Amino acid sequence: MSQADENNITGRGIRRFSNILIPVLAVGTALLLGAILIQLSGASAWDAYVGLFEGMLGSGRAVSETLVASTPFILLGLGVALGFRCGLFNIGAEGQFFMGALFSAVAGFGFQGLPAVIHLPLALGFGLIGGAMWGAIPGWLKARFGAHEVINTIMLNYAAVALVDYLVKNVFRDSSASLDRTPFVASSAELPRLMGPDYRLHSGIILALVLSILLYWFLKHTRKGFEIRTVGLNPEAARYAGMNPGRLTVITMSLSGGLAGLAGSVEVLGLNHNLPAAFSSGYGFDAIAVALLARSNPLGVIPAALLWGGLRNGAGLMQIRSGISLDMINVIQALVLVFIAADPVIRFLYRLKPGDRHSTIFSRTWSGQK
Repeated sequence: MSQADENNITGRGIRRFSNILIPVLAVGTALLLGAILIQLSGASAWDAYVGLFEGMLGSGRAVSETLVASTPFILLGLGVALGFRCGLFNIGAEGQFFMGALFSAVAGFGFQGLPAVIHLPLALGFGLIGGAMWGAIPGWLKARFGAHEVINTIMLNYAAVALVDYLVKNVFRDSSASLDRTPFVASSAELPRLMGPDYRLHSGIILALVLSILLYWFLKHTRKGFEIRTVGLNPEAARYAGMNPGRLTVITMSLSGGLAGLAGSVEVLGLNHNLPAAFSSGYGFDAIAVALLARSNPLGVIPAALLWGGLRNGAGLMQIRSGISLDMINVIQALVLVFIAADPVIRFLYRLKPGDRHSTIFSRTWSGQK
């Protein structure tokens, strides 16, 4: 083996190690600063973090609820990460999440009498299609007119929330319910529970984990995945090599939206079993942080989503044990995001070498590159 080959292998190993080390250091630094802020507020950082840990993993029920909270983050994080790999900043996961939830709810209560082996995949497929259609719109606008996907996806979030709210209240509302919601989905469209009736953990977590592995394989070992990554790194080189960046943009945004739509499906079919008005709680925006923490790696999305879901699930017990505000969890999450986005800060603090110039390929989209 030549010296150049050895240097290449060594360089790849260092980059892989760095891609793992930077997020770990970012989380650790955020927790350290969070502890300082907790102490300054007059509370005990030890009590707060013990409560947080117990709320995340301290019992079988805590583990179950952490996995439940993490499931939509995995699917949404995969969607945002896929966009990043193609150089696209999909901020529209929230709207795609809404559309997937609506499509799945309608399929869940609209088709009666079907066996579960048909009805459940059908309802999930409707959610995927709803999210994919909503994601394809900004993809097509960017490919056809050069319209910036960040602006379009933000605007489509508002459109999706308003449209779903209107349809739930005026078209698909269950007239027998006291609240604005759709009818309950048929039992044949519900995702099976994994830990018995006393636990909310459902098989959506298995679907999310399988899709993480499949997306990693797709990006690393298929021609279309290679083309998506190539367009993300250099669209002009991809065009010169015979690829079609415009078509790949539409495909990627559709797939990204489909994954976000599945997250909405899982929430409806696995937890609520109906779609109420004012359904979401900002999952789509948190997914951006999950994808950043994962460094746009589909397998890295799993631990990043587990952390995000765990922080959300453990916040209540953290507040009870220490008396601090729930907003402290938001502060810690914001610090994690800052340190991940400001990669050079972590490298400076811990005296690490400068990062690979392709480590944040999503940022290319801000330049206006078509």
